[in-house]
Amino acid sequence: MSAPLSRPSRRTALIALVGAAAGGALPVAAAPTAAAATTAETTAETTAGTTAGAVPAGPGGRLPMLVDPTDAWHFAPHPAGALITRTVTGGLEVSDDRGVLATLTTGARTVTLRGPKRWFTEQKKPVADAFDRVPPTGGWGMSPGGGTWSHHNGVAGDYFVESGRAVITLAAGKSRYSLLPDEAIGDVYASARFSFDRLPAGAPVSLALVFAAQDVNNHYRARLIVTPAGEVQLALEKELADTPVTLGAPVTVGTGFAAYDHWWVRIEKTGDLLRARAWKHGTGVAEPGTWHHSVYDPEKDPSKVFRTGAVGVRGLASTGAAVIPQARIYDVTIDSATWAEPPLITHDTWVRVLPEPFAGTWTPEVEQRIRAWAGDTSPDVLAYSSMYRPFAPAITDPARQGARVLGQSGYSKPDPTTGLRKVGADFHQYMGLDWDFTASGEQAVANPDFQGQLDCSGFVRMVYGHHMGIPMVRYRQFDGRNLPRESKDLAASGPGVKIADGGTGQVPPLDGLRIGDTVFFDTDEDSDLGGHIGIYMGRDQHGKRRFVSSRKTPDGPTLADLGGRSILDGAPRTETSNGDLYTNTLRVIRRF
Repeated sequence: MSAPLSRPSRRTALIALVGAAAGGALPVAAAPTAAAATTAETTAETTAGTTAGAVPAGPGGRLPMLVDPTDAWHFAPHPAGALITRTVTGGLEVSDDRGVLATLTTGARTVTLRGPKRWFTEQKKPVADAFDRVPPTGGWGMSPGGGTWSHHNGVAGDYFVESGRAVITLAAGKSRYSLLPDEAIGDVYASARFSFDRLPAGAPVSLALVFAAQDVNNHYRARLIVTPAGEVQLALEKELADTPVTLGAPVTVGTGFAAYDHWWVRIEKTGDLLRARAWKHGTGVAEPGTWHHSVYDPEKDPSKVFRTGAVGVRGLASTGAAVIPQARIYDVTIDSATWAEPPLITHDTWVRVLPEPFAGTWTPEVEQRIRAWAGDTSPDVLAYSSMYRPFAPAITDPARQGARVLGQSGYSKPDPTTGLRKVGADFHQYMGLDWDFTASGEQAVANPDFQGQLDCSGFVRMVYGHHMGIPMVRYRQFDGRNLPRESKDLAASGPGVKIADGGTGQVPPLDGLRIGDTVFFDTDEDSDLGGHIGIYMGRDQHGKRRFVSSRKTPDGPTLADLGGRSILDGAPRTETSNGDLYTNTLRVIRRF
């Protein structure tokens, strides 16, 4: 069993989170009420259909896990009636008079059980990019948590970062675009700080905050215009099939523009309502409380109204410009945003861990354990994994020197020079504690730079090791009982059994996959020496098998799709199509 050097009790965390009748191992919100798609979880451990609901608005819609306190499960005995066992391939199935109650796997400690229904979902985290980096490959690089900027029109050298600002080199009559990759954003509240290094001559120049962008030819934008006379204007526009449409005519928001003056632009999209305002940046200058533009898109054809899309920046020097300034962007911030269709997983499966691998025999001790778990709503594998995703509340543990043991996690802090993220954030690094690995006699010192962070294997070790009790080692004693540090060693020598192994370059079959299994990928990322690991969570509202893992692009644990869809059965990549990264790179499925 792993322990911190100070050796307080491991089981003291989360007492405040264990619910009563409602079973609220996590903060409880009302269950979704609007009916949506119905899917069926086909893995052996779930017998009931899964009804996905629309994520409720308000604070509950951002919680990573929702529990239904009105589920009939809470008002029934557990288990119901006598227990009946049946040998199945690789293990044992346990049923009561309501159906399958638990499934055990010979050689593994992980057990799946029937429990109250839960909803697992995720919403977009805020993004704030101050461009305090110099990307090693040019361009604007990767934003903190928002993905890598893509550039459109002009040449690569027209887009670069220097001295804490992003730069666009403009050309008369030519648009330049930089977009973030998240095209799933629906409602959004965002801002950007713009400047030019000189006053234009001959024709205006402009920088626009782009939103709901399908692409550079189809989007909305709030455009800050600087005229040769130094007048500053704000227009609200739509680009439809490469044709500009004015939604809000330019209004003057300032005069006397001088080189290096900074101006903010704010946009808000709420359904079809579009708003924009602008104000000059300066000491003691507050953002105004009113909008310069507040309009509904008048388009009657629903296919020409942009419900979702990406955020970005557009620069333009109008035709006829004789003196063209350099366009500068100092901040781009997505203060809040919602995905129009967030991932949503619904089922009644809970995942627990035995103290020892199941030997294949139904004993009184195993029966006692299953009976106790049948009515247990204390945190399980899926609950713990949810407590590091976006909007999970922070929980500290007095028994661990007041360290934060739960709460939204990052992947790692960006490198201060390049903005890239490093591997190295293990479970104890998240807590900021030195650690004694009693299973192997190794010790590790916490790096302050990794506090509050988890890389992919650190996340899995936090859930299955620190919280669920599987002993951990660092780089010794890979004996099939302990959790090694790196994903490649977890795949090859981790505890439990391999459910499937595709071998070199091959995707394994998903037939035996069960909720709670760990999935391993051969990705191009450099995390854990080329490997990646996640935990399978179940089928989403579209019937796709979805997993949670800690990743660099979204900056932390996620079951969403920024930087690659978190699904195992998507569209495979081919020579002619760019399919889903993780569908193509899945290699091993292991049940701890």
